[in-house]
Amino acid sequence: MRVVFSCVPQTGHIVPLLPLAQAFADRGDEVVVASGPDAAVAVTDRGLPFRAVGPTFDALFGTLRARTRGVPGDGLHPSRIESYFAPRLFGEIGVALVVDDLLALCEELEPALLVSDPYLFAAPLVAALTGGHGVVHALGPLIDPDVLDLVADAVSPVWREFGLDVPPAAGMYSGTTLTICPPSLDPANVGPRNVHPLRPAPPPSADPPPLPISVADPERPLVYLTLGTFSNNDLDLFRLVLTALEDEPVNVLATIGRDNDPAVLAPLPANAHVERFVPQTEVLPHCSAVIHHAGAGTMLGTLAHGLPSLALPQSADNFTNAALLARAGAALTLLPGDVTDAAVRSGLRIVLEAGTHRQRARQLAEEIAAMPSPDDVAARLASQVRPAIP
Repeated sequence: MRVVFSCVPQTGHIVPLLPLAQAFADRGDEVVVASGPDAAVAVTDRGLPFRAVGPTFDALFGTLRARTRGVPGDGLHPSRIESYFAPRLFGEIGVALVVDDLLALCEELEPALLVSDPYLFAAPLVAALTGGHGVVHALGPLIDPDVLDLVADAVSPVWREFGLDVPPAAGMYSGTTLTICPPSLDPANVGPRNVHPLRPAPPPSADPPPLPISVADPERPLVYLTLGTFSNNDLDLFRLVLTALEDEPVNVLATIGRDNDPAVLAPLPANAHVERFVPQTEVLPHCSAVIHHAGAGTMLGTLAHGLPSLALPQSADNFTNAALLARAGAALTLLPGDVTDAAVRSGLRIVLEAGTHRQRARQLAEEIAAMPSPDDVAARLASQVRPAIP
């Protein structure tokens, strides 16, 4: 069976899809991952075939910026970020710049399944045009229906250009939807029809890998600090958190991103260690808590290990995720204007010492562990479709 995976060319959109893509490949299915050229390395590093479809993310964002006086989204209230960018950037611009390439690829390969991230709004149109079975692979919580109504309005002209009327929710729920959020974290999972769970991260190993760095005092709890791969340019925020925790009885490991230089943060507090990148799978098994931006990948990885967190949302879906974490009782959240030395210290002490956040995080970890694995989901999806090419 042939399966095409396609996504927005950003790390947070690519990486969540790769375990399922690998599961299909391990079954012996023919897998192709299609995205903007800047996604190639992340895909080929996993040994998966890659095809360039559409422009780079910078080109997508640059198109929006060229239409805007000022920085797109600048000054928006956090609650309006998704409803601003989804229809404009990923809807109107993304569909127009991606649909022709993706359609040509699917006409060439005739995949039995077209699996896409929920912001690649060209995918439902291509599935409708080719008669393929579309599968939306969520990246975190399902997108608000009101936001999808705005997207449907934005992409309607492109659908009409191909002689079709845009379906409800911009076609995102016309096929199968895979949700990667545990049920009690995202109650919206029960809304759309044909929604099926997919475990977002493997359960903690009984024999975890050793911690890849040395810490000042191995007897102290380890706190992991990350702002992900998109919102990690504010080195002053890293500096603020490290300074706030320098006298706390913890070790702190911060990862600041491959494009940032740890030397910029020198001199470091004695209890801090900074790296560009360390795989979460090597860090989280050793942690007692995580301070993060509430990106979906970090959030779900943290929860899979049953860890409480202090969320410092920065952009994109961070604010939605942080609100869900706080409502679920697994994290405390500090919005940008509330992040001070004292607030960081107090917040971390609460999630480390109170016990209630850890208890809720462990309950969510149990929910995640009970979700079907990528191997299970690949087998079920394969059983539901007839391959287009024997």
